[in-house]
Amino acid sequence: MSSFKLFSPIQLRGIESRNRLVVSPMCQYSAIDGFANDWHLVHLGRFALGGFGIVIAEATAVRPEGRITPGDVGLWDDAQIEPLARIARFLRENGSVPGIQLGHAGRKASCQRPWHGDLPLTPEDEKVRGDKAWQVVAPSAIPHTEGWPTPAALTVDDLRNHLDSWRQATRRALAAGFDIVEIHAAHGYLLHEFLSPLSNQRDDDYGGSLANRMRFPLEVIETVRAAWPEDKPLFVRVSATDWVENGWTLEDTVAFAARAKALGVDVIDCSSGGMAVPPGAIKAGPGFQVPFAERVRKEAEIATMAVGMITEPQLAEAVVAEGRADLVAIAREALYDAAWPHHAFRALGGDRTDFSAWPVQTGHWLRNRERSLVRAEAQAVNAAD
Repeated sequence: MSSFKLFSPIQLRGIESRNRLVVSPMCQYSAIDGFANDWHLVHLGRFALGGFGIVIAEATAVRPEGRITPGDVGLWDDAQIEPLARIARFLRENGSVPGIQLGHAGRKASCQRPWHGDLPLTPEDEKVRGDKAWQVVAPSAIPHTEGWPTPAALTVDDLRNHLDSWRQATRRALAAGFDIVEIHAAHGYLLHEFLSPLSNQRDDDYGGSLANRMRFPLEVIETVRAAWPEDKPLFVRVSATDWVENGWTLEDTVAFAARAKALGVDVIDCSSGGMAVPPGAIKAGPGFQVPFAERVRKEAEIATMAVGMITEPQLAEAVVAEGRADLVAIAREALYDAAWPHHAFRALGGDRTDFSAWPVQTGHWLRNRERSLVRAEAQAVNAAD
């Protein structure tokens, strides 16, 4: 498989991934009191069987009030370690590097599950489903958008307590056996809220200038890096642009990535958006965020991960082969096809009878079937001649 750059291994500190394909964190909103369960095991485990090099578990809250919805996974309690450890073990045993994304939803917390409306929780949600709303927090007392709750502005003492939550969640991620931690600083959640001037209007050391707005996210990075082993890589997901005038920009992202690299971050995961945007502001399309990863990689001189509507193997291969990003993250396409890496190998021209990268329990049977098909096709051609 090494003839394709997409399927070449990559070394990240002391961790090697078998290929450049990553399952992007995807919230399942299916936990109870922050505890992962069988759904999460099967959901994530299938991607290891499907051939992904790295599988990153969904946004996992460092504090209860940091959950997006009541169904989010958490790591604010030691009791939450073992259900996640079970998942990390399965991923590793089946060839994937286990990763986990740690985050805090900030002012976008206390929300309904998407299939219940994807809006702030209401008394009706508590009455019907027992989903009770809670006080949301943010850098400034500015709602996400009209109709959303006004968050409580975090004090400097609050920020110190939050840093300890990140530290303890990182310790628990290590105890659970994960090899990669990704810090969620994107999509309009708490750390992104500090970065963006649209949501951060503080007048202290954590607001105003770019350096001040970056301060708390960088403190989180420094805290997590200090608690995370030196031989294990640290990722940071960013929204490379807010897609809104006077918001966070790609130039800001490059500056932030350079600072993050100096603190020991290994990969910048380049997404975008998350603030309230006017309709049509985001020009989405195949690979639309790849230029962000390419520019950050070049100008901040740090490894990057491209993500967003990368569905075709040829595009994924080109992104890595052309040096536009070091890793390619697949999300909804992986939900559609959990064995996307195996199928991509064939689509790129790999030997159709080579099932060596598949789990032996399935690869054995599929190889024999494919060989039979090849023989039958050859016999049909000979008969036609």
